Amino acid sequence: MEDISVVTAVHHPLRRRIYDYLLLYGTSQVTALARSLDAQVGSISHHLRMLERAGLVERAEDPSGDRRTSWWKIARRGLTWSAEDFADSPADALLAREAQRQSIRMQIERLQRWQRRHDDPAVAGYDASNTETTAWATPDELRDLSSRLSATLKDWRDSVDLEDGQRRTPIFFFAHAFPTTP
Repeated sequence: MEDISVVTAVHHPLRRRIYDYLLLYGTSQVTALARSLDAQVGSISHHLRMLERAGLVERAEDPSGDRRTSWWKIARRGLTWSAEDFADSPADALLAREAQRQSIRMQIERLQRWQRRHDDPAVAGYDASNTETTAWATPDELRDLSSRLSATLKDWRDSVDLEDGQRRTPIFFFAHAFPTTP
């Protein structure tokens, strides 16, 4: 189970963009992050420290040895959590539900941006997928499904050879599994 400080730290919109950028591009300098994310250096530095306190990012050595610049990298990949994980603490449950709402908004916004640009030549050849099903499950079976999906995604991500010379674009995958009615 994630600590609530981790969940709330990464679900601030700019901190999530910083975290995702570092996941995709690796160790980066604060000024490069600010330029890429169209944000002020001071704001990026502040949010990096918040992510650092949550254990999600960490300071990195400057590749050139110049100690005057600030470099950062991912400290851990991926988060899996549920608002239900925090049911024992009303305050944490409230924070988790708000983080969950923020996460869903971000996921839907990304999907909508894709829908608006799917004809863009920069992403020609990419067919977005939609996978859904309805089935029966116990709470333990649903947790098992989540665990298996996370493992499959990790295996797939780790199998991609980023050094093979092929042109790639960042992709985003999200899934939700929950009780429902027809």
